[in-house]
Amino acid sequence: AAFVGVMLAGGTLGMLHMPLPFVEPTILASVVALGLLVALAVDLPMSAGVAIIGLFALFHGHAHGTEVPENAGGLEYMAGFAMATALLHAIGIAAGLGLGIRFRGLARAAGAACAAVGAGLVFGVL
Repeated sequence: AAFVGVMLAGGTLGMLHMPLPFVEPTILASVVALGLLVALAVDLPMSAGVAIIGLFALFHGHAHGTEVPENAGGLEYMAGFAMATALLHAIGIAAGLGLGIRFRGLARAAGAACAAVGAGLVFGVL
């Protein structure tokens, strides 16, 4: 919920053409950082987790907001990317909880794979 809410705020900033520096590098950093947190099974305090998620969500939302098609209505577009993101997160949370309880190593391997893909994107390998 925190991610989607802050992502909508970032989307609004993007739709208003308000500049936000380092959007793409921050999105790539989020893939690497969140993958590493899962891979290493880091247990963050709630406040730190919310701050990290909020920071990354702002940049993800800004990217979505700057990419609104000319023929799309702003509210419909924002509702669509918010619902799609919420659904993807729900699927990820369900898979993570299901795997994490029974197959902790598999969940951690998935986090490592995310971090590796993110690093590949950062360095232009992928």
